[in-house]
Amino acid sequence: MSVTLTVDKITSSLKRIQRKLDALPQEAYKEFKSVTPIKTGNARNKTRLRKDTIEANYPYAQVLDKGRHMTSRGMRGSEQAPKGMTKPTEAFIKKRINQILKAK
Repeated sequence: MSVTLTVDKITSSLKRIQRKLDALPQEAYKEFKSVTPIKTGNARNKTRLRKDTIEANYPYAQVLDKGRHMTSRGMRGSEQAPKGMTKPTEAFIKKRINQILKAK
């Protein structure tokens, strides 16, 4: 019994994987925005995707991204995003990469 694997099949699979990985920044951006708290809409409106970098460009971005936490001044962060935005987005990216690599 022999096994034959053609380079064309490998190349085709790699191209498919690369297309999906190339779309990942846009998918991650959508996920990041979806977990960004919305009160006035400013945080979501000021979040941008620049190449493969998500930029949250507003003064309280770090507070929101830390998630809900206690400080010496009391509770900080948003109840809508208790884990912030980066951690859930990182989990989404890891899960999505696993899906892409396991797809046939």
